[in-house]
Amino acid sequence: KEDRLPIFIFITYFVLDLIVFVNVDSILFLSFWFLLGIWPKGNICAWNHHHQHCFTFNSTVLNRLLEVMYGLQTGIAGFTWVLHHNLGHHLNYLDQKKDESRWMDKNNKKMSRLRYTFEVTATSYYRAYQVGKKHPKVQNQFIMMVTLTSLVVIGLTILRPVNALFIFWAPMLLSLTLTADATYDHHSGLSTDEPVKASRNIIESEWYNRLTGNLGYHTAHHIKFGLHWSRLPRLHEKYKADIPQDCYNEPFLLFRILDNFSDLSRRIKRKPQATS
Repeated sequence: KEDRLPIFIFITYFVLDLIVFVNVDSILFLSFWFLLGIWPKGNICAWNHHHQHCFTFNSTVLNRLLEVMYGLQTGIAGFTWVLHHNLGHHLNYLDQKKDESRWMDKNNKKMSRLRYTFEVTATSYYRAYQVGKKHPKVQNQFIMMVTLTSLVVIGLTILRPVNALFIFWAPMLLSLTLTADATYDHHSGLSTDEPVKASRNIIESEWYNRLTGNLGYHTAHHIKFGLHWSRLPRLHEKYKADIPQDCYNEPFLLFRILDNFSDLSRRIKRKPQATS
């Protein structure tokens, strides 16, 4: 039931994308719509990630349809993260020679953020395919979903190429890049073989965890990565005493602004009314 509201919002957003795709011809408005969608679709990436850890629906058909939608919003097709992330990164993140999201270069030095983002973005589908060689059943599902999502976006491009560029192609590429960039802070520089010391968390931000589905409870997520996103805060309580202070971060500026606005609103509501 925790997924109902987020999924409703994402489907509504996708329907709006389709309405703009069909009805708008103005390059100016298409540019505005693309810019307006950067942050929301960046957050949807987190929910696509959650879905590929713990499928949203009981229905296989609904899960595959959801993955096509997510693929068109985030550039990450169904089962890509199952391979790259679940069966790759989560099993190998303590070993930088194997990690599919490795932050160390071949000389065992920390990569710059720019290089890391470029490498993870450019190699994401290739690394997912490579992991799939050990998991042929999942690899076949990955190939099917990449093919299906590609056919849909190619069909949309044939129908309205300029609109497809602004509403699908550009957001897909940018969202994939932003996803890679966001993961740099999760583990970079934390060279350890202890799971409680190998991830950074953002737990003080109400809005960050509300909009990303508790992605800030990252240590808990790595300890039990099949756990539904709504259960992560409870699991974090079990391990928080063992998590070092330097494994906590602050969120991106926009989240901090939302947090400050919420705090101000609560203080105003609590302020006693003056009596005459």
